[in-house]
This record gives sequence, C-alpha cells and structure tokens, in this order.
Amino acid sequence: MPTSIRASASTEAQALGRAAPRSLWGEAFLRLRRSKSALLGGIILAGLIAAAVAAPLLTPWDPLEMNAVDGLKPPSARHWLGTDILGRDLFTRILFGSRISLQTGLISVAIAILIGVPVGLSAGFYGGLTDRAMMRLVDLMLTFPGILLALVVIAILGPNLLNAMLAVGISASPTFARVVRAAVLSSREQTYVEAARAAGCTNARIMLRHILPNTVAPIIVLGTLGVAGAIIAAAALSYLGLGTQPPTPEWGGLLSEGRNYLRVAWWMTTFPGLAIMTAVLSINLLGDGLRDALDPRLQS
Repeated sequence: MPTSIRASASTEAQALGRAAPRSLWGEAFLRLRRSKSALLGGIILAGLIAAAVAAPLLTPWDPLEMNAVDGLKPPSARHWLGTDILGRDLFTRILFGSRISLQTGLISVAIAILIGVPVGLSAGFYGGLTDRAMMRLVDLMLTFPGILLALVVIAILGPNLLNAMLAVGISASPTFARVVRAAVLSSREQTYVEAARAAGCTNARIMLRHILPNTVAPIIVLGTLGVAGAIIAAAALSYLGLGTQPPTPEWGGLLSEGRNYLRVAWWMTTFPGLAIMTAVLSINLLGDGLRDALDPRLQS
C-alpha cells in the first residue's frame, strides 16, 4: 500500500476515534481527572485510608497500653505527637482512631442510603397520597437539626458505636430521600419509562431497572459529601460521650479526653482536631469535584 494511502487511512482512523462519543461516566472521569482540587482531595483521602489500614505497621506502640511515667509528654522523637494523661502514644491512637472514624462515616452514609433511597424512589414514582405521606414524614425529620435528631436516637437506643452510626445514618436519610425523589420526578415522565410500561414491565422492575440507575449520580455525590458530615457528627457524639466509649480511640473521643488539659497539653486536642479537619477537607474536595464532573449541565 502506498505511503500516502496509509497516512490518509491513519488520519481518518484518528479522526473517527476522536469523534467517537464517550459515555456519561467516561466524560465524568475525564472531567474529574482534570480537577486539581478533586485529585488533591482524593490523594489525601487515599493516604488517610492507607494509614488506617497499615496502622499496626506504622507505629510500634499499642493504642491501649498505659504508662503513667510518660503521661502528658510533649511531642518528641520518642512520641511524635506526644502522649495523653495515661502515657498512651497520641500518634498511635490517632492512627487507630482513623479506622473507627472513617468506618463510622462510611457505614452511616450506607445506612442513610438504605433508608432514604427507597423512600424517595417510592414517593417520586407513585406520587399522590404515597408521596404526600412520605414527604410529610421527611419534612418532619428535616425540621430537627441533624445532631439533635441523632441525640434523640441515641437517647432511645443507648450510647455506643453501633448506635451512633445508626443515629447519624437516620438523621442523614431525609436528605437522600429528597434528592432521590426530585430525580425520580424528572425521570418517570421520560419516553423510556412509557416504553417499559408498554412492554408490560411491573412497577418494581421499572423503578429498579430503568429509574434507579438514573439517580446514581446524585446519590454518589451526596454520599461522598455525606461521609464528611457523618464523620463530624460521629465525632460530636463521641465528644459528648454518646458514641465510641473509652478506652477505644476515636477522633471525637480523643478531643473529649484532651479538653481538660488544654493549658498544659495542647497537643491532645490539636492533633486529633487536625486529623478531623484533614479528612473532612479531603472528602469535600473530592465531593465537589464529583459534583462538577457529574453535573448534566456540563455535558455539552
């Protein structure tokens, strides 16, 4: 084949490759990859998760081991972030505490999704009395601040880590219900839903196979941002003594332990606070990037 013909064929192939449309998720991934803030947040979050997983390998200390001789020691080469009143290494307790805090955020959001998504899906799809009844209940829950609603749940169930995750998840579920309902209201009138009805699909199949996939994008964005809020809420409950119970290390609990020693041991509150701030900031940066990447108005 002559060189000119091969070059022409190669040029046409490249042009066709560039003209080939990408999927929604492919475009979203490319847009997310171009966001420097989202990449920064993702890298920081990945580092936090890696540190939580590898915690036993990153420190020689036991997070529960007490040594009264080393009580309230400032940061040093032996104890990088100092020690608490009982001589426990603060760096170690923050590392192991990250496991609980990140786990609490993820599980709480999962609970919120499991409660809120079916409610919003059913209310938006069926409408009428079902929609009004469910949304009035959601509106009632939204009238309470999230932390106050979580406190009510904790007061009923009792203070411990599992109940704290359940309380945070329940308090966040109305937001998911509202977002999913709004997405369903715009999807249920689309042509593909009418085609599914004409094909004899049941309501359950239409909701699960045709409408629910179109609500995945807002759920992902809200869920990512919700993890940050759940970490803060869980830390607040632990700070009040209603979440993780001592001696288990958790960021909110570490803040609570150090509040009585602010004048003599500033490190006991400073470093756990910085850990919470870093985790929440990284998740928010990643969540903002996902929101921009999955925004349908930016698909043009």
